[in-house]
Amino acid sequence: MNATTTEAGTAHHAVVSRTQWTEARRALLEREKELTRLGDQIARERRALPWVRVEKDYVFDTPDGPRALADLFEGRSQLLVQHFMFAPGWEQGCPSCSYMADHNDGAAPHLAARDVTLLVVSRNALPEIERFRERMGWRFKWVSSARNDFNHDFHVSFTPEEFASGSVYYNFAMQPFPQAEAPGISVFHKGESGQVFHTYSRYGRGVEVMMGAYPLIDLVPKGRDEEGLEHTMAWVRHHDRYEERPAAHACCGSRG
Repeated sequence: MNATTTEAGTAHHAVVSRTQWTEARRALLEREKELTRLGDQIARERRALPWVRVEKDYVFDTPDGPRALADLFEGRSQLLVQHFMFAPGWEQGCPSCSYMADHNDGAAPHLAARDVTLLVVSRNALPEIERFRERMGWRFKWVSSARNDFNHDFHVSFTPEEFASGSVYYNFAMQPFPQAEAPGISVFHKGESGQVFHTYSRYGRGVEVMMGAYPLIDLVPKGRDEEGLEHTMAWVRHHDRYEERPAAHACCGSRG
């Protein structure tokens, strides 16, 4: 397929007939179906992973007072935790974690309908969490792990000694990491006896599963358009900090 136009923005892209486009789209659809089937298989393997009993008594600071991990399931058997990078002394939460969290309020009632409670956990003090949550307009449940080892035990916060060593345990391997806080997602199950089990965690690029805007951006012609940035998500801002772009105007202006 060869480009047939020199219109700005399309000069380096093939422009073809509808019949040719449909043929190419059907070929891509087969690849997309392969990816879907592979994703389904991996999901089955994920659910088949063994579990680990949570032995430590983690107590979190919540708007309703101190609560144990088992209390945070809110009557459901499954708990999905977003490890949100917001450490003591930080004035605001991580922009990328905020990008993830922007999707939470819409997802929470649907997760609850499938026996899943969504919870966000950060190390900062609860008053700082509540201040930032109010600024961002979020409603989801967000608790503080400031007084327990939860973040360290699930490898999303690193001690000064670990960070100074130049290598930390993250994403199931020792590796360099640019800061002492990291993003992640962890999943827990509570049995009928009240015992809590850790069933799954994912880190690094795996946290994109909570960034619903990314799959939509992947559909458009420019895609993520992140090549050449200082780092992959350098474009991300808190949703109240994006600069408004002027509305597009017709090239010849309006005619009165």
